[in-house]
Amino acid sequence: MNVNDLMERHVVTVNATDHLDLVDDIMRLGRFRHMPVVSGSTVVGILSQRDLFRAAISCVLQFRSSAQREWLAKIRVREVMTAQVFTIAPTASMRSAVERMLEKQIGCLPVVENGALVGLLSESACMRCLAHLLEISETKQNLPVLCE
Repeated sequence: MNVNDLMERHVVTVNATDHLDLVDDIMRLGRFRHMPVVSGSTVVGILSQRDLFRAAISCVLQFRSSAQREWLAKIRVREVMTAQVFTIAPTASMRSAVERMLEKQIGCLPVVENGALVGLLSESACMRCLAHLLEISETKQNLPVLCE
């Protein structure tokens, strides 16, 4: 099984010059935890929900919602994104992708082909695959043995 088999092909991206209030809205509405930051079709960073939470110190200061939005509107993505992005090719094996995610302790891998973003592999996709494989395994164990 390759990354190409499980990756999300329709990836919502942001630009480094976008403001965090926009990103916050997109992440909340789309229920995204990671968003690649692109320049054209080239990945230049990744913004996680955790990065957004860190930037929203207004929560700690207990600002009201409108004040928090005003605060986030002043911060650009490039100020809080992770610039060192680990990527993977669509033809890479799922095993190598999962091993990379575990080794680097990251929740997603942008999928890049010929320097361009073509998808995103998330922890959620890996967990759905694992659940499916476990279901197959359990079903196989419950099948009767026909020949010995």
